[in-house]
Amino acid sequence: MRTLCQEESIKVPKGVKITIKSKMVEVSGKHGSLKRNFKHLPIELWLANGGKEVKARMYFAKSKQLSMLRSVCSHISNLFDGVEKKFQYNMRLVYAHFPINANIVNGGKTVEIRNFLGEKIVRTVHMLPGVTIEKSASTKDELVLSGADIELTGRSAALIHQSCLVKDKDIRKFLDGIYVSSHG
Repeated sequence: MRTLCQEESIKVPKGVKITIKSKMVEVSGKHGSLKRNFKHLPIELWLANGGKEVKARMYFAKSKQLSMLRSVCSHISNLFDGVEKKFQYNMRLVYAHFPINANIVNGGKTVEIRNFLGEKIVRTVHMLPGVTIEKSASTKDELVLSGADIELTGRSAALIHQSCLVKDKDIRKFLDGIYVSSHG
């Protein structure tokens, strides 16, 4: 069953400027500006109510295809949140015996991980553009990643997590690693 016309809308928050030109969405606020390309989706995107609302519309779509409307609105609201507040991921260094040592170099753009499971190798993880990393001031063995783009911030956290995976051992017993403890 095809739906003739489906429409979703989201409000533009105060203090945020948005421009939409041929499915290229650019949002700017106090934490910089973000761009997102929706040209691969068969939808209409435009500003309504004098730039106070973003509307997305789709014609003749099945229910699986209609789900992309809400996804687009969620992506755009994540852009709003990023330029307003920034996203933050907290990661904890977990170890049983050998204390993991994390050094932040290159002005918060790179982290060096040493002594993981007593290994001599130095693991170097570069943050994706626009993401900064720092050690938590209040909590021991905690890293804090922050950035305006939710996808780049989450991917940077994943790169750190994947650099410290236990190989050739029972992962139920060897729980060492760097894990995301909270995000938002």
